[in-house]
Amino acid sequence: MQKSECHGGIQLRNRKAGSCDQRTSSSIQIKHRTTIQQSNSSSSTSSPETARKLHPRPSDKLNPKTINPFGEQSRAPSAFAAIYSKGGIPCRLVHGSVKHRLQWECPPENLPFDPLLITLAEGLRETKHPYTFVSKEGFRELLLVQGAPEKAVPLLPRLIPVLKAALVHLDDEVFARGLNALVQLSVVVGPSLNDHLKHLLTSLSKRLRDKKFKEPITSALQKLEQHGGNS
Repeated sequence: MQKSECHGGIQLRNRKAGSCDQRTSSSIQIKHRTTIQQSNSSSSTSSPETARKLHPRPSDKLNPKTINPFGEQSRAPSAFAAIYSKGGIPCRLVHGSVKHRLQWECPPENLPFDPLLITLAEGLRETKHPYTFVSKEGFRELLLVQGAPEKAVPLLPRLIPVLKAALVHLDDEVFARGLNALVQLSVVVGPSLNDHLKHLLTSLSKRLRDKKFKEPITSALQKLEQHGGNS
């Protein structure tokens, strides 16, 4: 009886020891896998490729792959900028020491208003140099040529929507250019503008709420009334 009990005790201790050995072995395997994962993670973090991503080199900016395809530099140029870059505007900007000016390739009075005047009006919505100056000054100078009224009046149905787009623009400078262009146009076409003003007055009245534009808009409306006369 004592031998059986002794033999049973030895078996129980052996099973406990085996179970302990299995737990110890499993623990060692888990620690080993963790150590390998940490080592791999450390290795990938310290790799040259990862370091280059975390700390890009200046030369990487020249690599097209690093340029954001949705960034500002990838935006297509505006219609006016595209036409200007292709030589579609027959003038060039001359930089002066005091102020800039336009040099026309031929006398402006010899140029067709259609579509040049409309293209210059579309350029009033530009916000970058030199397009802002070329469009504003080109529009003004073209309206000063001999025979401008006869050339501009037939274009009013197409000019008014373009000027309205400038008047509703969120950029204050674009609005100011559009307002000045409208007054310049009214000087040239006179009462012919009257029937088209209804499309613009709503835009002007909304901008009147802005205190900084109250005076220039009021002045512009007075000039429109003066040049419009009796239709």
